[in-house]
Amino acid sequence: MAADYLVIVESPAKAKTIGKYLGKKYVVKASMGHVRDLPKSQIGVDVESGFSPKYITIRGKGDVLKELRDTRKKVKKVFLAADPDREGEAIAWHLAHILDVDTAGDCRVVFNEITKDAVKEAFKQPRSINMNLVNAQQARRILDRLVGYQISPLLWKKVKKGLSAGRVQSVACRLIIDRENEIREFKPEEYWTLTANFQVDKSKFDARFHGFGEEKRDLTSESDVQEILKAVEGAEYRVHSVKQTERRRNPSAPFTTSTLQQEAARKLNFRAAKTMSLAQQLYEGIDIGEEGTVGLITYMRTDSVRISPIAQEEAREYIVEEYGADYYPPETRNYNTKSKGAQEAHEAVRPTSVLRHPDKLKEFLSRDQLRLYKLIWDRFVASQMSSAVLDTMTVDILAGDVKFRATGSKIKFPGFMTLYIEGTDEGKEDDEKFLPPLVENQALKTPSLDPKQHFTQPPPRYTEARLVKTMEEIGIGRPSTYAPTLETIQKRGYVLLEEKRFVPTELGEIVHEMMEEFFPQIIDVDFTANMEQNLDEVEEGDIDWVKVLKEFYEDFEKDLKVAEEEMKHVVLEDEVSDVECEKCGKLMVYKHGRFGKFLACPGFPDCRNTKPILKEIGVACPKCAEGQLVERRGKRRRVFYGCNHYPECDFIIWDRPVGKACPECSQPLVIKRSGKGEGKETIVCSSAECGHKEEVEATAESKQGS
Repeated sequence: MAADYLVIVESPAKAKTIGKYLGKKYVVKASMGHVRDLPKSQIGVDVESGFSPKYITIRGKGDVLKELRDTRKKVKKVFLAADPDREGEAIAWHLAHILDVDTAGDCRVVFNEITKDAVKEAFKQPRSINMNLVNAQQARRILDRLVGYQISPLLWKKVKKGLSAGRVQSVACRLIIDRENEIREFKPEEYWTLTANFQVDKSKFDARFHGFGEEKRDLTSESDVQEILKAVEGAEYRVHSVKQTERRRNPSAPFTTSTLQQEAARKLNFRAAKTMSLAQQLYEGIDIGEEGTVGLITYMRTDSVRISPIAQEEAREYIVEEYGADYYPPETRNYNTKSKGAQEAHEAVRPTSVLRHPDKLKEFLSRDQLRLYKLIWDRFVASQMSSAVLDTMTVDILAGDVKFRATGSKIKFPGFMTLYIEGTDEGKEDDEKFLPPLVENQALKTPSLDPKQHFTQPPPRYTEARLVKTMEEIGIGRPSTYAPTLETIQKRGYVLLEEKRFVPTELGEIVHEMMEEFFPQIIDVDFTANMEQNLDEVEEGDIDWVKVLKEFYEDFEKDLKVAEEEMKHVVLEDEVSDVECEKCGKLMVYKHGRFGKFLACPGFPDCRNTKPILKEIGVACPKCAEGQLVERRGKRRRVFYGCNHYPECDFIIWDRPVGKACPECSQPLVIKRSGKGEGKETIVCSSAECGHKEEVEATAESKQGS
């Protein structure tokens, strides 16, 4: 029996999943993403005619469109089921024009999760294409085209070919460069801590110098410390006050696109692009055995934290059955979306069913798919659980007039913390320590006193997670743009990722300076954030999209004319190394690639020799004793350390050696980082069987790179 309905989605995976739910009357095809776009060879926007876009069929989509047209002739009706966002709406609109589908008819079907019930329910409620969504997408696309296709040629002419400029990417670069300038201009300030190490019976605890009496005081020099040491010399230590309180800690909201990317970076070490690729696979559907192919998570491009009542009820039943009634709060948890313009029609990123526990899916998912699914599952279930209850204790101890303060806490009721605790950018882990029983006026034995000198640290460079968080907080970009923006600024050579943190290149800083001089609006944070709000208002139907473009272009066109006349040519000189090219004898030069600096022969294209930069770490090779250990990177960019006499010496080690042998087994000692926020490092034996370890304070350099 021939099908009556044609359903068009973006991908074959999504088509396969949906096809299983709809039955024989429906044929499901994939458009393979967008089918029409602005031409690559020209700007494709008629500014004089109301910013009218010139759309053409994307090269390579001819066969796909022919198949869709042929199928269209054989069915009674077409349903357009692209993703439930601006891009999806635009894809549906383009398909409607190509296939002669009435955009005002009930041709559009949307769902936030690809499950049997959600899909069938969506097909009961088809709607017309939402032109406000389409126009918001068109406005963004045209804005980006006007900026990119008119500034980029200037940069090619004045700097070098292959560069690009864009609204969001230019602001992202600015954030990274501004942070780098803060670091360069930072002047460390000295400060000291004075810790008293007490012992009560068999319990040990620490208290830090707080001040004199009721006056808090900072220690800024060694002389300050000596003053305190002199003041407490011979003094009796007594407990001055004990304050005990009960504190509640609430779970975090379920994931949005931004928070998912941040947490996957912190806990799984995933890049933003990898997170979104894996999330797409989980959303579109995985074959999980008897249940068949099913979407395991809801739509992953969202800035909403809304949860459907059905999902909340399922979570409640699971939590009560699995953990007990105490682990479910008195009232169902609902969360408020913080970001302006959030799409509340969407839901948060959550599992489509709590009953699909990660342990049940191990045999069906790849390792990374499972890790990301478990992260999403844990976060959602925890978001619906009871608050954790902690007992906290603050103790003030006096030695004469000198006050020391100790704080501690312990978990009284774990609540959601049984399942999940949110990570932090600083890498701090929850360190729950409780003080021994203490009472007011209790005499304490004279403690050992531990003074330490410290220096304030510059603000850390941005990680991907921190940059995404900052972009979201200031209103730059939207869920679908974070990952592509980060990829673009690296691909263009404007920034590098070193030690998982963004560092601007010379090229990036030069382009930024030119943008700052001639196109200040494009790199202005507030201007770009306001533009995002304007696009949100277009989506809501509150403002005309052509008006947004016209207001932007009036000033932009003036800036463009000035730049064309006054922008000066910049010559980028390659930095020459002292390394001789073994193929032609020329001194090699430093080049920047996607993965950092490397050496290249200046005789290109006649000589194409390149080689990595081997960074010596000042440690002799423990195997051959003649070579030096250098930092290298494996196929997946993971750092390891090997002998520079390779292949004659094949010694490698994954953790950074310190250049000393273990006092117990003579194997190399290596550094393990932990507690980045506290600046702690642990030196351990590289032999897993040994177990020798010692804790040291991290250097300023290692803190910045951690």
